[in-house]
Amino acid sequence: MSEVDLKTLGEEYKYHFVDEVQPVFVAERGLTRRVIEAISYHKGEPEWMLKFRLRALEIFQKKPMPTWGPDLSGLDLDNLVYYVKPAEVRDAKSWEEIPEEIRRTYERLGIPEAERKVLAGVGAQYDSEMVYHRVKEELERQGVIFVAIEEGMKKYEDLFKEYFAKVVPPEDNKFAALNSAAWSGGSFVYIPPGVKVELPLQAYFRVNTPEFGQFERTLIIVDEGAEVHYIEGCTAPMYSTESLHTGVIEIVVKRGARSRYTTIQNWSTNMYNLVTQRALVYGDAFHEWLDGNLGSKVTMKYPSSYLLEPGARTEILSIAFAKTGQHQDTGAKIILGAPHTSGTIVSKSISKGEGRASYRGLVKVLDGARGAKANVECDALLIDPESRTDTYPYIEIEEDTAHVGHEATVSKINDEQIFYLQSRGLKEDEAAALIVRGFIEPIAKELPLEYAVELNRLIELEMEGSVG
Repeated sequence: MSEVDLKTLGEEYKYHFVDEVQPVFVAERGLTRRVIEAISYHKGEPEWMLKFRLRALEIFQKKPMPTWGPDLSGLDLDNLVYYVKPAEVRDAKSWEEIPEEIRRTYERLGIPEAERKVLAGVGAQYDSEMVYHRVKEELERQGVIFVAIEEGMKKYEDLFKEYFAKVVPPEDNKFAALNSAAWSGGSFVYIPPGVKVELPLQAYFRVNTPEFGQFERTLIIVDEGAEVHYIEGCTAPMYSTESLHTGVIEIVVKRGARSRYTTIQNWSTNMYNLVTQRALVYGDAFHEWLDGNLGSKVTMKYPSSYLLEPGARTEILSIAFAKTGQHQDTGAKIILGAPHTSGTIVSKSISKGEGRASYRGLVKVLDGARGAKANVECDALLIDPESRTDTYPYIEIEEDTAHVGHEATVSKINDEQIFYLQSRGLKEDEAAALIVRGFIEPIAKELPLEYAVELNRLIELEMEGSVG
């Protein structure tokens, strides 16, 4: 990789195209009771859900904006549009049912092609609504549910109510309350006991409207002994005004189950991305978070695993890329709440230009979690002298028999490294490329590149493709 390549790494954004879609309904600006009632009306919700939304609105209005972390002063919540219904069709089972101008967007992003080749099911959200959801018929016959969350609420109400907002209640934080009040779209997933979904399920989120807030909500229940891999990707056009994405992801991993949740976030750099993701992991179950944060103006996202019964395990791998104008405030949380639970966090960040990448994490071992083990590794790579990285690790241990480790490194691509590799016969650009590839390799190798064409393009653009 040449010096020129290093300086332009990540500056191109291929997803800046605006669709000529005329929505069928656009809510007035600002989040008010009337807007919440309009959202509920357009979804045809039961009364209990409207009451839940209105209670969450009160919580949101009472909670102050966070004063820690990135600067959110540019986020004008009163000027956003909180609900845009793009079309009358919702949760279509074939791409042909979707309006042509929306379908063309997903074809351009490669989603239908990926579905045909490597995915077990696909959900596609456009602005506020899921316009497409489909899972392979053989999985439906095994009892797998993969539908829009609105359909899950209506069609599987008892199961939905048992878990919805139990993992992330609206009282959790200000933006969880915001999502609880204004949620729209997302997936409802249920994997029956013992069923192993071998190919991934993927949801793709697209924002087209400017000055807009998207609030998808996803609920995943992996029953005992089941397995699933869920992938989430997202893009938006670049506008001169700010937009907001506030998602809430709730995952329940029951005894002996195994799940992986992969996020590849490539929002445009006018987007505030403030997300709450949490998994409850029960006895001898295993949950993985694979978290890639490449786009957005500001990201605050800390996937968390609560290990609630003996033998529960988790692994959290994250990578963040911050270029000029971006602040990636990312990290992870692990709560070890039972004996012989264990967790690992591996976090890597690359800062370029005046970009800032921060690791913010928590490892907490509760009293009685005998023999619990956790390890945290944070590595930061600075490409330019102006680049910045910060690390905020929090470790709380209430159990004497616990083993917890933490290590962190900050490195730069410097002349000495380049010189050493050149002495082994590499050219300068090859040496620099090797350093970057080696840095991200532990996480890049875990990305399901063969499963999602769009994810392939993204990673190649931001990471590997630019350093070849």
